Amino acid sequence: MTNPLLTSADLPSYTAIQPEHVEPAIDHWLAENRADLERLLATNAVYSWDNLLRPLEELEDRLNKAWSPVNHLHSVCDSEALRAAYNACLPKLSAYYSELGQHEGLYRAYQQIAEGPEYARLDPAQCKVISDALRDFRLSGIALLPEQQARYRDIQQELAQLGAKFSENVLDATQAWTKLLTDEAQLAGLPDSARALARQTAQQRGLDGWLLTLELPSYLPVLNYADNRELRRELYSAYCTRASEQGPNGGQWDNGPVMERILALRHELARLLGFHDYTEYSLATKMADSPDQVLDFLADLARRARPQAQRELDELRTFAREQFGADDLHAWDIGYYAEKLRQHRYQLSQEELRPYFPLPRVLAGLFAVAERLFAIAIRPLDGVEVWHPEVRVYEIVDAAGTRRGRFYLDLYARSHKRGGAWMDGGLARRRLANTVRLPAAYLVGNFTPPVGADPALLTHSEVLTLFHEFGHGLHHLLTTVDYLPVAGIHGVEWDAVELPSQFMENWCWAREALDLLASHYQTGEPLPDELYQRMLAAKHFQAGILMVRQLEFGLFDFRLHRDYDPARGGQVLEVLDEIRQQMAVILPPVWNRFANAFTHIFAGGYAAGYYSYKWAEVLAADAFSAFEDSGIFDAATGTRFRENILEVGGSRPALASFIAFRGREPHIEPLLRLSGIAA
Repeated sequence: MTNPLLTSADLPSYTAIQPEHVEPAIDHWLAENRADLERLLATNAVYSWDNLLRPLEELEDRLNKAWSPVNHLHSVCDSEALRAAYNACLPKLSAYYSELGQHEGLYRAYQQIAEGPEYARLDPAQCKVISDALRDFRLSGIALLPEQQARYRDIQQELAQLGAKFSENVLDATQAWTKLLTDEAQLAGLPDSARALARQTAQQRGLDGWLLTLELPSYLPVLNYADNRELRRELYSAYCTRASEQGPNGGQWDNGPVMERILALRHELARLLGFHDYTEYSLATKMADSPDQVLDFLADLARRARPQAQRELDELRTFAREQFGADDLHAWDIGYYAEKLRQHRYQLSQEELRPYFPLPRVLAGLFAVAERLFAIAIRPLDGVEVWHPEVRVYEIVDAAGTRRGRFYLDLYARSHKRGGAWMDGGLARRRLANTVRLPAAYLVGNFTPPVGADPALLTHSEVLTLFHEFGHGLHHLLTTVDYLPVAGIHGVEWDAVELPSQFMENWCWAREALDLLASHYQTGEPLPDELYQRMLAAKHFQAGILMVRQLEFGLFDFRLHRDYDPARGGQVLEVLDEIRQQMAVILPPVWNRFANAFTHIFAGGYAAGYYSYKWAEVLAADAFSAFEDSGIFDAATGTRFRENILEVGGSRPALASFIAFRGREPHIEPLLRLSGIAA
């Protein structure tokens, strides 16, 4: 049987890929790459971009074309057999990349090019490829003794496996819990859309009644709307103890030992490379200069936001007591009474907005916004193989009619699919012999699916998420950089990579943009101005609480990695409790195990980097303020953003790109204003 992971096609044949194809394909490409690397180094005495770095890019690309679809399928349609094949390849890939990072001959070849006469003739993007590579050699242990290099490789292999295990435990724990209700009275308070989804979920599994799950389209409506307090407590308990020793499935997929081992290995890795702790190692590839700068940044935002958050919580408690006689608010009550207060104060709920955001209309509006901003066109791409019938494929074409990239949309929650929303680069743009290979991206969500004959109706929060991920996609797809290591999102500092995504969210609040993406799914009526004004009035509802919550996550992540002590255990809960006492205005119960499902930092690349969301939000808010000055669809400003941010990818430092667009370094004031934080 032909192995579809060994073909040269750019876009994978997803239906042909079987678990038994994975390991043989990866073994094949790893062996080919190792042999070709040694041949390249042995063939040339004087190295150049064309005789070494361009061929190396080809080696990286063909391995990625085999592994990227496997990694993606593991996230969106996991199975026991695929999981086994995926995990079998992780140590092999880790070993290979560690070998590259510690290859003395390859390192010397890069040094020769960097110090040779050709370097002055290379363009800035090529120079960035080389400087990033030399930095990464140092971060891979090129200067270590042989026994230390071996230990580095062992650590990286184990970390790769532990990250996968962490994510799998969260997925398994999320999917293991359900609650079947047979009395509709228990669903009192839930909107019709949530009831219909629960009914449809039960029917799909051959059950009679209403089935609740821990997937967000099911979980969040219960927490925000269910009158049944015990039902809210039960779902909150199940959700906030996932993958831990607590809760209804306590101990079955416990990430506690996994986290402890990950932290110990990260600390050892950082010390091995000469860093004081993992935060210093993490910042070696980011915009921030030092751990103290990050902590000062977070502390400054906390100083501004926490008093406002405390006032907002006091208002909520007073409202719940006076209007509902609720004297003692628990964590599972906050969302419920917050929604009551929102409706009381602004006569507005997410559910009232949902009929105005049918997914087909939202997508058309999203594409129209991007087209007006960046002078592009987005059109369906037929005949492309996908992994699920719900998936759609599109291509981007610029004003000159040149195709720029392709992307897959997979937006609905379903079984065997990792939770959350994300964008991943399936292919990076690169120059081939006679053409340019187009980039491709995956845009994935877990939105409320269609119910019955109606289209999927999104909350405004889900619309924001869709715009966010699409911003990541534009960053990857609109690049004009032809070198894979710095094309699109590649080579972009991690604390700047959220700039385009958070930037795009602003159009979800602008009337001129909402007219393109919001209309009632039954009548076609545009969003009424009276409803829009209520939206704007409620935009900053509990903004302080939201800001403090994000800062709590960022501080916990950073302090956990900065203060880790290998001589002590149990620091995850200890640090989390300390940060909560210092930062939080809403203290969860002692059995809450949020960290056990914090995939961003234990399995998602944000270790000692979760602060990046706020760091990049400063850039995004300041960038959007340029459009506030010139007009939100001003063509010249949109062109400047496309040319100076989106198209350059990682080919130069992110701060240089921001200054090229804005004409100065970023200011924090637009973030505070757009976030609703009082001066």
